[in-house]
Amino acid sequence: MNAPYDGDRAQGTGGPAPSQGTAPGTPVPGQVPVPAPAPDRDPYVQDAYDYDPYRSQDLSAQDPVAEVLYDRASHPPPPPGTYQEPGPLYAAPTAPSYSPDPRVWAQTPPPEPDGPSRHLPYGDHATTTQFVGVDSLVTQAADDQAEPDAFAHLYRDQEAAPRTPAEEAPVATPAPSKPAGRASGLLKSSALMAAGTIVSRITGFLRTLVIAGAIGVGTFNDTYQIANTLPTMIYVLVGGGALNAVFIPQLVRAMKNDSDGGEAYANRLLTLVVVLLAGITTICVLAAPVFITMMSPKIASDPQQMDVAVAFARYCLPTMFFMGIHVVLGQILNARGRFGAMMWTPVLNNIVVIATFGAFIWAFGGFTTSGVNAATVTADGVRLLGLGTLLGLTVQALAMLPYLRDAGFKPRLRFDWKGHGLGKAARLAKWTFFFVLANQVGLVVVTQLATWAGSVAEKQGHPGTGITAYNYALLLWQMPQAIITVSVMTAVLPRISRSAHDGDAAAVRDDISYGLRTSAVAIVPCAFAFLALGVPMATLLYAGSGAGAQNIGYVLMAFGLGLIPYSVQYVVLRGFYAYEDTRTPFYNTVIVAAVNAAGSAASFFLLPARWAVVGMAAAYGLGYAVGVGIAWRRLRTRLGGDLDGAHVMRTYARLTGACVPAAAVAGAAAYGVTQWLGSGVLGSATALLAGGIALAAVFLIAAKRMRIEELNAIVGMVRGRLGR
Repeated sequence: MNAPYDGDRAQGTGGPAPSQGTAPGTPVPGQVPVPAPAPDRDPYVQDAYDYDPYRSQDLSAQDPVAEVLYDRASHPPPPPGTYQEPGPLYAAPTAPSYSPDPRVWAQTPPPEPDGPSRHLPYGDHATTTQFVGVDSLVTQAADDQAEPDAFAHLYRDQEAAPRTPAEEAPVATPAPSKPAGRASGLLKSSALMAAGTIVSRITGFLRTLVIAGAIGVGTFNDTYQIANTLPTMIYVLVGGGALNAVFIPQLVRAMKNDSDGGEAYANRLLTLVVVLLAGITTICVLAAPVFITMMSPKIASDPQQMDVAVAFARYCLPTMFFMGIHVVLGQILNARGRFGAMMWTPVLNNIVVIATFGAFIWAFGGFTTSGVNAATVTADGVRLLGLGTLLGLTVQALAMLPYLRDAGFKPRLRFDWKGHGLGKAARLAKWTFFFVLANQVGLVVVTQLATWAGSVAEKQGHPGTGITAYNYALLLWQMPQAIITVSVMTAVLPRISRSAHDGDAAAVRDDISYGLRTSAVAIVPCAFAFLALGVPMATLLYAGSGAGAQNIGYVLMAFGLGLIPYSVQYVVLRGFYAYEDTRTPFYNTVIVAAVNAAGSAASFFLLPARWAVVGMAAAYGLGYAVGVGIAWRRLRTRLGGDLDGAHVMRTYARLTGACVPAAAVAGAAAYGVTQWLGSGVLGSATALLAGGIALAAVFLIAAKRMRIEELNAIVGMVRGRLGR
C-alpha cells in the first residue's frame, strides 16, 4: 500500500514486484532500472566549470586593448536565418518556412537568400562572403587557431562508452595567448613599421651628422639643402600627395572589387607615374637655375654659391623619378598588407649617402679642419656629393622589386588608362594638388627668409642659424611623429577607408579616436622633452659641426610643443581622405600655410637675424594649432556631430598635466649639468641623460596618479609580453 512510486507503476502495468530479499538498487529482470538520484549540487559552484563554446566571443573575457579594438570582421554574425525577423508586438509568431520535420531524418537546410542579408555587416553576398579579420586582410599576422566544437556537449549522453568521473570533468578552455585579431594585427604591423622607421631615422641622423661633419651647418650646407629639397618639393607637388592620400583607398577598392585583385589597376598607376615623372624630371633638370633663384634669391645673388647650388641641383633633381617609383611600389605593397618594405628600404639610401660624405671627409678632410665653402670646394667634390645622393635614391627604389616578387605582383607597363578608375582618382587628386601647392608655397617663403637670415647672422658671427638649422631641427622634431603616428595610421588607414565606403561612421570615429589617443601617449611627452632638452640634444648630435650646434638646439626648442597639433592634424586629415574628400584638407592646409608664412615673415622682420629662424619654428607649430581646430570641427560635422572629443581631450589634458612638472624638473637638471660640465660632448651627454631620467620618472609618477588608461594599457601589455 505504501510502496514507492516505481513499485506501484510496475504493479499497475503488470510488471513483477520486487521480492523482499532483493537489495535496493539491484536490477530485476524485466524491470526498467531505477535511475540513481542525482547528488546534491552546490548552487554556488554548479556552473563554475560549464563549457561555454562562445566564451571566445565574449568581449569581457578579453583584455582591455582587445576590447577597445574589437573587430567585427574577426567575429562574424550568425549565418542568415539564425535569428527570426522582428514582428509586430502582441502578434502570433509566424511559422518558419523551413521548420524541422520530425518525420524526416536528414532534412534539407533552408537556402541562402539571393541578395544581401541584413546580418552581413557590409552588405556582401551571403553565399560568397568569407569573414576575415584585419590580421588576414591587412597584415596576415594572426595565428591559426582551431575552432571549438560548439555542439559537442549535446551528444555526450549518446556516446557508446560510459565516461568515468575523470573523463566527465570538463577541461577548462585555455585562455587566449594574445589579444583579439584586430588588436594583434595592428600591434604587429605597427611594430614592424615602427622598427623600420626607427632604424631609418637613426641612420638618417647619422647621415645628417656625417653631412654636418663634412660641410658644416653654415651657408655652404644651405646650398646643398636647397638642392636636395627641390626634388622632394616638386615630386610631392606633381603627384606625391595624391599617391599617399588618394590612391591607397583606390587600391584597396580595386583589390576588393576587381577579379585580378587590383593588379591591373596597380600596373596602370605605375605606368602613369613613370611617364609623368620622366617628363617632369627632364624639364626640371634643364630649369635648375630658375628653381634655385625661386628658392633663395640671397644665394642667387652670390655667383659662387649660385654655381655650386645649380651643380648640386642637377645631380639631385633626377632623384624625384626614383622617389616616385619607390612610393608607388610601396603603396602597392601596403595595399596588400606588406608594410615593411617601404619603411626599411630608406635605410639603404641613408647608408649610401653616409658612405658618400664619409668618402668626402676621407678625401678632403672634415669641416673643422678644411673649412670648405662655396669658394673653396672643387668640382670633383661637388660631383662626388651629387652622384652619391642620386645613387642613394636609385638603390632605395630598386630594392622594392624583390618585395614585389615575393608578394606575387608582376610590374609591367600598361597604357590602357581610359575607363579604369584613374580618371576618378585624378579628379580627387586635383584638390590634393592644391593642398600640396599651398603647403609648398609656405615652405618656399620659409626657405627664402631662413637662407637670408642665416647669411646675415653668419656674417655677424652666428653660424647655424639658416635653413640648415631649420631642416636639421625639423628632422629631429618629426621623429616621434614618423615612428608612432605614421606607423599606427598607415595600418589603420585601409580599414578606415573600408568603413567609410560602407557608411559606418561609428567605426571611422572609433579608429580616429584610437589613433589620436594611442599616439598621444608618446607624442605629448616627446613634445615637452624637445622643449626642455633641445639644446643638449643638438649639441651632442652636431658637436662635430662647430659653434652652430647650440643654435640648432634653440630652433628645436621652438619647434617643441608644435608637435602635438602637428600629430593631431595628420590623424584628423586621414578621416577626410577615407571619405575621398580632398577639398576640405586643401582649404585647411591653405589656412595652415598662411599662418605659418605670416608668422615667419613677422619673425624675420621683428627679430634679430640670429633669432629669426627660431621664431619661424614657433610659427610652424602655431599654424598647425590653428588648422587642427578648424579640421576637427569639420570632421566632427562629417561624422554626425560625434568625434569622441571628450575622451580624446581628457587623454591629452591628463598627459599635458603629467608632462608640465616633468619638463620643468628635466630642464633644470640639464641646465645645472651644462653649467657644471660645459656644452661639450661629455657635458651634453650627461645633461641629456640626467634630464631624460628626470623627465621619465616624474612623468610616470604623475601619469600613474592621474590614471591615464591608454598609458596603463600599453604598460600592462609590455609587461605581459616581457613576462612571457
